[in-house]
Amino acid sequence: MRVGRDRFDLLDSQIDNLSMRSIREAGAALRAGEISCVELVQEALRAEAEHQDLNCFITLTNEEALEEARKLDGEFAHGRDRGPLHGIPIAHKDLFFTKGVHTTNGSKVFADFVPNTDAAVVSKLREAGAISLGKLNMHEMAYGITSNNPHYGPVRNPHGKDRIPGGSSGGSGAAVAAGIVFAATGSDTGGSIRIPAAYCGCVGFKPTFGIVSTEGCFPLDETLDHMGPLTRTVEDAGILFGAMSDRTIELKPNENVRVGIPDDEFFRKLSPEVESAMQRVKGTPVRVPDPQLLFAAARTILLVHASKWLLKIANPDDLGADIRTMFESGAKIPASEYADARVAAETQKQQWAAVFQEIDVLLMPTIPITAPPIGATTVNFHGEELDTRLLTTRFCRGINLLGYPAISIPFTTDSMPVGLQIVGGWSQDEVVLNYAATLRV
Repeated sequence: MRVGRDRFDLLDSQIDNLSMRSIREAGAALRAGEISCVELVQEALRAEAEHQDLNCFITLTNEEALEEARKLDGEFAHGRDRGPLHGIPIAHKDLFFTKGVHTTNGSKVFADFVPNTDAAVVSKLREAGAISLGKLNMHEMAYGITSNNPHYGPVRNPHGKDRIPGGSSGGSGAAVAAGIVFAATGSDTGGSIRIPAAYCGCVGFKPTFGIVSTEGCFPLDETLDHMGPLTRTVEDAGILFGAMSDRTIELKPNENVRVGIPDDEFFRKLSPEVESAMQRVKGTPVRVPDPQLLFAAARTILLVHASKWLLKIANPDDLGADIRTMFESGAKIPASEYADARVAAETQKQQWAAVFQEIDVLLMPTIPITAPPIGATTVNFHGEELDTRLLTTRFCRGINLLGYPAISIPFTTDSMPVGLQIVGGWSQDEVVLNYAATLRV
């Protein structure tokens, strides 16, 4: 079977009969009277029921979604149109606060938490007319890349149900790729939007740090956390990003983009599938600062900052073993090592800023491998047994430390999905989106 940017016929659903694979197409059908908001939500709920084995949702708010759809149909009938997201079914990663709806952060620790307010992003998307189907499964406390959740069960990859969907926004990536929702929210501290997008074969956009509000979201590391969308198309990512950031995003071709290809670590030691896909990538070779130093600094900073959760949790035994180990490891890092990481981070930021004086976007693999099996803690990679987490985050983690915008878009392949990552300079979000929208890979 083939995996492509605009192909979601892998999993059949009623919605395919209307050829609505994007928010724009669904919106056109709504405005032409070919379908109602209620019917669009019903189709999404049918798709979710058909694919319950993917375990995308922790909480499904079907009745609330249908009630909101009826309200939005009424608004259409009375001439009110909220814009491109009016009546579009989406879902939220379960670390975004949702008023009156359980928000677990994927953890037993917060299993009973019901916020009395919405996260800023949730509120913006609701006002824009998006309809939430509920809360999506994730790696516990957003601290991992497998979404093999010990409390709510593993999320499964729609392209291979024995494979991980990536994480921590695994439910978001799987729900979008399976055609259940048109879009989902995600968070990205070390790759957690781009990794599920790459493993599941959809689009994942991490905006510039701070452009999208983190208010009302469970943090992991407030210096690295980014909020953004996972969608079926780049155009849809622009629509979601616009609503999440109060911006008007207009994608338009630009033939003058300076495209760079890193000539070092980012293209060494790839799996055969990824290496084959990357041979199609074109651009000017660019020497970049040592990515291993960037990765190491980002990892140390995250370990230290995230370890603060241990002080806030009454009983750490309520945590899954994998993230408890990570929190404990971070708490043991010496202050001198953390200080060195902070110095290295500032040096790296200056050096990378100089690179983006010469280019507009940098292309690289999102991940050096395709999705490994559920439960695989190591991957045999070029004759070595490597840690799955470290290998998966190899090309993503450092970009969070820089705060740069980055998007993962899927290649067309004959095997499991492969992601192409496009990185832009500070605040060059529209440049990244515009360039991604022109690619046919």
